[in-house]
Amino acid sequence: MARVPVSVDADHLDGLDEVADALRAQGMDVAQVLGTMGVITGSVPDARRESLAAVEGVASVDDELTYQLPRPDAPIQ
Repeated sequence: MARVPVSVDADHLDGLDEVADALRAQGMDVAQVLGTMGVITGSVPDARRESLAAVEGVASVDDELTYQLPRPDAPIQ
């Protein structure tokens, strides 16, 4: 399973819930619909990821970025 944020294009921001439903139909487990940002987050099986980009209203499907700060006692890098 890949965690992905999906950006919705400007023409479909008013129909964000419909885009989320279409993503669910393609196998995405939708976690959040962030209306003010035009982003839908969730996870999808790796084999279904490419199908998300074909959903009407999807501008992009990106990799989830994660960051980890060093421990407080770690040397300065």
